[in-house]
Amino acid sequence: MSILNIPTLLTLLRLIALPVLIWSMAFGFVWVAFWIYMVGAISDYFDGYLARKLNQVTAFGTFLDPIADKIYVAAIFVTLVAMDTLNGLWIIPVILILSRELIVSGLREFMGPRHVTFPVSKLAKWKTAAQMAALAFLILSPLHLGYFVAGAVLLLGATALTLVTGWDYLKTGLAHMENMD
Repeated sequence: MSILNIPTLLTLLRLIALPVLIWSMAFGFVWVAFWIYMVGAISDYFDGYLARKLNQVTAFGTFLDPIADKIYVAAIFVTLVAMDTLNGLWIIPVILILSRELIVSGLREFMGPRHVTFPVSKLAKWKTAAQMAALAFLILSPLHLGYFVAGAVLLLGATALTLVTGWDYLKTGLAHMENMD
């Protein structure tokens, strides 16, 4: 099976579109940025769905997809902070979300060779959905304060879910580490 199948191409296209999305945000092309973001967010769902449905799950896709997701989200958060959309105390949720992503990724990398996996929980899927919705509204926030308010509320919810799911993964990882000693 080729590593460049439809699901993997969707993941790569999301990464390729990211500079255009960031540029659109930075230069005030809000609707362009929003629609590029939405296509990317939807493709994030479909790359996994199609990989399973078409039986095109590959090692490369399994490796690339979570990294692409983290790059996509981190780049948008950094841009929102750089543009001053998120400032002051609103930077704390960004730091917490990005920190959790790094910790969980590191935990998965550390535990992988030990054959310990961390399946994505339903709560983690809700975290991702809240985070993606928050980013959509925050991208639109230059157009109207209401978009910022909706994005901020969703960001707080995503942050709460981030802390809960991050703690769950960490507890599981620490329990496995205790058994290694």
